[in-house]
Amino acid sequence: MADTGGGSLPRLGPGAGASASGRGLARRRRRRWVRCTAFGIAALVVAAAGAGWAVYAKLSGNITPDEAAAAELARYEKERPTSLVRDARNVLLIGSDSREGDDNARYGRDSGTERSDTTILLHLSAGRSSATAVSLPRDLMVELPGCRRPDGSRSAPRFAMFNQAFALGGSACTIRTVEKLTDVRVDHHVVVDFHGFKEMVDAVDGVEVCLREPVDDRAAKLRLPAGRVTLNGEQALGYVRARKSLGDGSDTERMERQQRFLGALVNKVRSNDVLLNPVKLYPVLDAATSSLTTDPDLASLRGLYELVRGLRDIPMEQVQFLTAPRESYAYDANRDQLVEPEAEKLFERLRKDSPVVVAGDVPHGSAPLRPTESRDGSYGDPYPGPFTKTVVTVSPPPTFRGNTAAEDTCE
Repeated sequence: MADTGGGSLPRLGPGAGASASGRGLARRRRRRWVRCTAFGIAALVVAAAGAGWAVYAKLSGNITPDEAAAAELARYEKERPTSLVRDARNVLLIGSDSREGDDNARYGRDSGTERSDTTILLHLSAGRSSATAVSLPRDLMVELPGCRRPDGSRSAPRFAMFNQAFALGGSACTIRTVEKLTDVRVDHHVVVDFHGFKEMVDAVDGVEVCLREPVDDRAAKLRLPAGRVTLNGEQALGYVRARKSLGDGSDTERMERQQRFLGALVNKVRSNDVLLNPVKLYPVLDAATSSLTTDPDLASLRGLYELVRGLRDIPMEQVQFLTAPRESYAYDANRDQLVEPEAEKLFERLRKDSPVVVAGDVPHGSAPLRPTESRDGSYGDPYPGPFTKTVVTVSPPPTFRGNTAAEDTCE
């Protein structure tokens, strides 16, 4: 028997775990392989999670929270309208003509202020069955409230062009003006500048439009052939901003062109399965969130996702674009005023989350169209006798001039 009391270990025979060919070594190798595999999987999970968090942090970091506007709106909370329909949302989209930054400065001199080049009130129905985008003319004559200027001073209330609200007091002043004009509660707002718009178009590899004749506009830096043309970001910016070389030169025609372009952009995103393809989705999200300023609740990917997660299921014919009913201002043909009571009928439908129907053949400045009812307003016998049951029809919603994302711009 080997001595076990002097510190030297007993010599073990083959098969007991000490041999290079023993079962013990095989078990150790299996355990080592399992540990290495588990560690590798864990490392991949951690790396993926880290990469995912890095992507999330980068995209969220692209968005600038509009804390100043939030504070200003909170100051006037008591005078703001209330939301009438739970889960319906109204988002004010503001296209800024800021010349700040190297990329934006090429479009003109920076005067120290910026105006709302484009303003759209986007209504998302409860249940996300429809989306209605209403363009508000920048030359519309409206009552502007007293607003806080960037230097901390306050402007006096005034009657002026709508786009002066943004120049005076930024997004908060624009929101208060829109709410005063429409009595629609603005739940969220998004401000995007020239650079962000171009990046978004380039991220989806351009957007197709249809031109009836060639365009050569030096002011808009735009030169295009007639027919179907796929615009890159730079061309798209010129296309939606041009006035003199496209259409009749009016701001109304320009707004309609912007609406058709936005419809084509929505179609491009949906048709390319961008929303379901991470490889395609990331550059779109990166572009969409860059140069973006929003209310604090939207200033993260989570906030944006919560707002738009149901939008991909909206049929294209229910993504609608229209301009608030307008006509030339009575005292200046170069300015606009709302057509009443038609404008109020539209705003009331937005407040109540009621259906809005658009069509391209409704004349400008006219009352919304209503389908013709039967002679006696009933179903069945058109000449009811004393014992005939009469059922009163429910009038379909009024029709406003506009278009949908399902329409082909070349037809």
